[in-house]
Amino acid sequence: MRTFKIKRKKAGLTPGALVHVGEQHVDRVTLTRIQYDEKELVTRELEPDAALPPVTEQGVVWLNICGLHDIGVFERLGKFYDIDPLILEDVLNTDHRPKADLLEDSGFILVKMIRLTGEGRSIDAEQLSVILKQNLVITFQERPGDLFDPIRERLKNPRTRLRRRKADYLTYALIDVVVDYYFVVLEAIGEKLEDLEAEVIGRPDTVLLERIHAVRGDLIFMRKSIWPMREVISTLMRDESPLFEPTTEPFLRDLYDHTIQAAETLESYRDLISSLRDIYLSSVSNSMNEVMKVLTIIATIFIPLTFIAGIYGMNFEYMPELKWHWSYPLVWIVMIAVVAGMVCYFRRKKWL
Repeated sequence: MRTFKIKRKKAGLTPGALVHVGEQHVDRVTLTRIQYDEKELVTRELEPDAALPPVTEQGVVWLNICGLHDIGVFERLGKFYDIDPLILEDVLNTDHRPKADLLEDSGFILVKMIRLTGEGRSIDAEQLSVILKQNLVITFQERPGDLFDPIRERLKNPRTRLRRRKADYLTYALIDVVVDYYFVVLEAIGEKLEDLEAEVIGRPDTVLLERIHAVRGDLIFMRKSIWPMREVISTLMRDESPLFEPTTEPFLRDLYDHTIQAAETLESYRDLISSLRDIYLSSVSNSMNEVMKVLTIIATIFIPLTFIAGIYGMNFEYMPELKWHWSYPLVWIVMIAVVAGMVCYFRRKKWL
C-alpha cells in the first residue's frame, strides 16, 4: 500500500511535472563532477546549490548525482542543460521500467543497477538514469555506492580507451558494468540452485520449500530488469543518433550479446527452479506414500490377528478348543505363523 500512496502524488498533474516517486535514501543530494580528456583528469565534489559545470568543447564532463528527492536541483539541471521535463519526470520515478530514448541533441537511458548485499545472501536493485549530451554524461542514483569504481580507476590511466573516447563511450562503459554485474548476481543464484538441487534429492522439508520460493522470487525480480535491457541496447544500436559514433557500434553489439546471454541464463534458471519445485513436491508425495504403505501393511497384518482374537474372545460356553490344555500357546503359534507368512509374501512382492 505504501507504493500506491507515493504514486498518488502524481495524480492529476500535467506531464513533465517533477515529483519524486519512491523512497528517500539520503538526507541531501550530492554531486560529483569528473572532467577528463587525454591530458588531464579533474574530480570535484559540488554542493547542491553550487554552480553547475558547463559543457566543454574539449573533453568529457561526467556529472554524477546521488539522491532524487530535491526537486530544486532537478529544476536547475533542466534549465541549465536544456533537459526535457519529461525525461526528468522519468528520472524521478524510481518504479519506471528500463527504457532508452534518443533525440537529436540528447539521449536518455534508464536501467536497473542490481548488486548483492548481506554477504551475497540478498539482491538489491537501484534505478540508474543516464542522460547523454555532446561531451556530457549525467548519471542519477538513488543512494550512495555504485558499481562504477572500476571505471573511475580506468579514468585515472591516461592511456585507456575511456580517456581517448567521447561521452558516448563513457555511456556504453557505464551500462556495460551494469550488465556485467548481472552475471555476478546470476552466478550467485546458480550456486544457490546447486545447493538446493543437492538438498531436494536428499530429505526435503518445509524450510527447503521456502528457500526455493525465495530464489524463484529473485529470478522473477531479475527478469523484470534483464529482459527490457534487450530493448534498451537494441534502441541504442538501431537509432542513427549523432550522439553515438560509428566506432562505438561494435561495443554496443557486444553489449547486446551479453544481454541476450544473461537473459538465456535467467530462463534456464527459471526452468531449473520449476523442476526443483516439482521434484520437491514429488519427493514429499513419495515420502507420504512410503509412510502410508507401511501403515497399510501394519494394518493388513493385524486384520487376521484381530479376527483370531475376536473369535476366541467370544464368551460362548460350548466352543471347541477352549478346554484344551495347549489352546493358548497354539493360538500364539498360529498368530506368529500368520504374521511371518504375510511378511514373507510382502517381501516376495517387493512391498517391503
